[in-house]
Amino acid sequence: MSQSKKSNNLWIILVVILLAGLGFLGYRYYTQHQQMAEMVEQMEFEKEQIEEEYSELALQFDGYRTMDIQNDSLQEQLSREQQRVQDLLEELRITKATSARRIAELKKELATVRAVMVQYVHQIDSLHSTNVRLTEENVAYKKQNKAITQENEQIKQTNTELQQVVTRASMLELTSCKVTTLNKWDHKTRLISQITKLQVDYAIGKNVTCEVGMKQLYLRLVDPNGDLLQPDTTMVFDFENQQIGYSVVQEFEYERQAFNSTLYYRFDNRPIPGYYNADFFVDGNLIGSFPFELKK
Repeated sequence: MSQSKKSNNLWIILVVILLAGLGFLGYRYYTQHQQMAEMVEQMEFEKEQIEEEYSELALQFDGYRTMDIQNDSLQEQLSREQQRVQDLLEELRITKATSARRIAELKKELATVRAVMVQYVHQIDSLHSTNVRLTEENVAYKKQNKAITQENEQIKQTNTELQQVVTRASMLELTSCKVTTLNKWDHKTRLISQITKLQVDYAIGKNVTCEVGMKQLYLRLVDPNGDLLQPDTTMVFDFENQQIGYSVVQEFEYERQAFNSTLYYRFDNRPIPGYYNADFFVDGNLIGSFPFELKK
């Protein structure tokens, strides 16, 4: 074979290799481009879904804020969380679909806000249940007053409204509460089979119009079945002109300054799992309610 023919064959082989390489690179570019387009489309879809969930959550917060929740602290917390949702929603709307990392972070934030919403729902339901329960306990007493004349009823109504204004201004308010579950050695535990005692840490806010002096704080603990945890049926106190039971009582001195303390309740039997409610009373007033859960 001549030298010229060998040279031509070599060039042909090189051209074939080059064309094959270009073809492979073209195929790789095409497949990567397709994959990238699919990823962007998927991220757009996921972003739209998250936007819808944020919008729905914002509407839920708005619905609860319009309810007549007689708890200024809870109303403020709802307003703060609603604004947080609005801010995150606005950020999500201006975030590009290709910003996968930030979208993932906003999705994680959504889960956190949802968990907070669940806690607020439980608190709102608990407040509603407490008001319903206390109203039912007062039905018998209210029926006894039907024979009062219209004139006396009007006088009583006027006096009641004036008294409520004075009482509300001077009424103490529970500002925080934390329940810790303890075993028989007074160590923290989450295993319901080992829980023998509840440690209730609470705080009462400052009120310059409240009367100073020694006061009694009554704690009512209600289990998931709606039953009052009451060591002794003789443990009762006056509330709205009748006597109702309590779980724990504590005497403290109030000097118009913020006050915090701790209560303990020991179970007679193994507690049942579910949502409990702690109602606090001082000076014949319900000053706060706190729901908590004992898990299996």
